[in-house]
Amino acid sequence: MKALKLLSLAAVLAGVFATPAAMVAAQEIERKGEGRHFYTTIRVPANAEFLYLSGSGASRMEDGTWGDMEQQTIDTFNGFKETLEAEGWSMSDIIQVRAFGVAGDDGTVDFDGFNRGYRQFFGTEENPMKPVRSFVEIKDLVVDGWLIEIEIRAARVPR
Repeated sequence: MKALKLLSLAAVLAGVFATPAAMVAAQEIERKGEGRHFYTTIRVPANAEFLYLSGSGASRMEDGTWGDMEQQTIDTFNGFKETLEAEGWSMSDIIQVRAFGVAGDDGTVDFDGFNRGYRQFFGTEENPMKPVRSFVEIKDLVVDGWLIEIEIRAARVPR
């Protein structure tokens, strides 16, 4: 009887310790509500690792100007791409984009220009993934000349 209890306890403990590991291996990042430019929901499992990139904007172009909204968006995402790749990550790991836009000289925020630049990086043949996304119009940005500041969050499940 004592041997049976020990055997039962061993089986229970083996199940407790083996089951979570098996469950973790099967968990993936889940995307729902696919729209034209983004998903409405992304669920990240507990075993994922995260990488956060601070808000960033464009660099000055060779002629000293900053460029329009589309150019600044492209430049900013190219900067993120370089940083991610240097860390061993990729653009397909991005799960969230927060963008803060200001009005240009014409007094309007060029949301279409942002989308044109954004679409070069997400929902493409090279990177079919799309993050969840927010775009917020604000009065001003820290760097004079920036029309857009973007921050990202990336996640991946270790293999």
